[in-house]
Amino acid sequence: MKDLTFETMLAVFSDMFGPTLFWAMIAAAALVTAVYLYVLIRDRAMSMHKFLLAQLTMPLGAVLAVWFVMWATNSQLRDIGGPIDVIVLLGVAGAGAVGIAILVYTVQALIKGQQPEKPRPTSRKTYP
Repeated sequence: MKDLTFETMLAVFSDMFGPTLFWAMIAAAALVTAVYLYVLIRDRAMSMHKFLLAQLTMPLGAVLAVWFVMWATNSQLRDIGGPIDVIVLLGVAGAGAVGIAILVYTVQALIKGQQPEKPRPTSRKTYP
């Protein structure tokens, strides 16, 4: 692997996960991204309450992503061979954390629907 090209990366990931699982993961990521964009356009704003709840699931997503890659590649933590392996696993954990946060936010927005905006309290007192 002399050159790091997009085609090379596709071939490596397809070989690692198998073509069926790899393309299923790509399709799932594309579907979740499309629904997330739909929710953002529909609501015209991000709900910070939903976003906070989604962020709380990020550690779980990181652990699940690393576990999934270990399972799919038939590896274990003792197989880590050097710094590049640690960097790759940290990247997988980061991607899993962000991915599950987007998924949880999207599911919350679809289940709860568009919430009416609450009126903001004013700091000025009004007198009759």
